Parts: sequence; C-alpha cells; structure tokens
Amino acid sequence: MPNLYFCQPHTQNQGTLRAVISHDDCKYLVEPSLATYVGEDFPKVSDLHGQKADFAVLGFSADEATAEWRRGYYRFEADLMELNAQILKLAR
Repeated sequence: MPNLYFCQPHTQNQGTLRAVISHDDCKYLVEPSLATYVGEDFPKVSDLHGQKADFAVLGFSADEATAEWRRGYYRFEADLMELNAQILKLAR
C-alpha cells in the first residue's frame, strides 16, 4: 500500500511517515494531476531555494505502481493540518 509522508522544511526533518493508505484513499486525498512526480528517490525536504512551505509526499513501490501512479515519489502542496483531518476521516 502507498505511503504518505508529511514534510516540514522548517523542522529540518527528512519527512515523517504519516499513513499507509489504499489506492482509493490516494485519489480521495489528492488528484493525480495535482501531484508532481519527483522520481524514485525521496525528495529533499530542505529546498536549496529557501522554500519553507509544508508539503506531502506519496510513495509507491514497484508492486504498487499503476497506470495512474508509477513507481517512485510524488510531491504535492498541502495544508498538513487539513490533510491530517482528511486522513482521520478515512480511518473511521
């Protein structure tokens, strides 16, 4: 199942695993067209250009890849508090 990470550059962490979710949940949380494929390596959280905005990352292994989501990582801009509330709704 795909992994969802929360990334907060101002905390200088490397990304925190927030949830393991289904493909259907991925579509609920972010449209594939709004996520940017960044490759097979986890993106750097600290941006060299000084960007400090929080963002989220979806990760797919080779076994989880589909036509919509290929193997690797996708970055998308998100209000992490709002995204967390959506995740909690999924868990109910």
